[in-house]
Amino acid sequence: MVIIITGASKGIGFTLAETLAKKGHVVYGLSRQIADSAHFKGISVDVTDKEQINQAVSSVIEKEGRIDVLINNAGMGMVGSVEDTTKEDIHKLFDLNLVGPIQMISAVMPYMREKRFGKIINVSSIGSEMGLPFRGFYSASKSALDKATEALRYEIKNWDVQATSLHLGDIKTNIAESRIKTRVSEAYTTVFNKIYALMNAHVDHGTEPSEVADYVVDLLDKKSWKAHYYFGKFGQKIGVPLKWILPQNFYENLMRKYSKMD
Repeated sequence: MVIIITGASKGIGFTLAETLAKKGHVVYGLSRQIADSAHFKGISVDVTDKEQINQAVSSVIEKEGRIDVLINNAGMGMVGSVEDTTKEDIHKLFDLNLVGPIQMISAVMPYMREKRFGKIINVSSIGSEMGLPFRGFYSASKSALDKATEALRYEIKNWDVQATSLHLGDIKTNIAESRIKTRVSEAYTTVFNKIYALMNAHVDHGTEPSEVADYVVDLLDKKSWKAHYYFGKFGQKIGVPLKWILPQNFYENLMRKYSKMD
């Protein structure tokens, strides 16, 4: 298959691209900084720039004649209190985490429609299912992508194109280096510092990117996709069904204890 992966210069995206290429797929990795790999082709693209996206997709079509899979992996985290977050930071986050994937989908869909085949994976987060303390806008950006993906599934089904949200837990990457860290006012400083240290510790002890790549390999082999898949450690995944079934106040108390806010 011909596969495009965004955010492929490092972390999950790079590991995904290398793994899928080694499995025999033709892989193009899109990222602002061209990925250095002997296994897949890197293309410099800012996924918030529609013109750059169209040029990259056209170059893949010119060479390969088709695009079978799009994996929207590019994204960033953001930490800080809801109260202190600026409009500019919110726009920057949503531009990459929501608008970017939609622009990628818009670019590849005409070719998938023509071939009456395609698979789209939007990399989301387990945190999209709940408002996480001091990560409210990150949760919101991924939740918005989830809902767009659900709508997309209805709209593209007639052309045998499938889409899904892949919700990841904490993965051992250098995500902290690219997070937006907004201003945190003095009122929140003590609890924020505690949460932030715990957040980084969870990432340091997170699942290896190679395990995510193996999961995606298996996912691509499935004939039919569900709307949502959840991958991560049990302690994180269990938070999703608990959110569905527990009273909100009870759930919030559990989350406060999990986050060591009490």
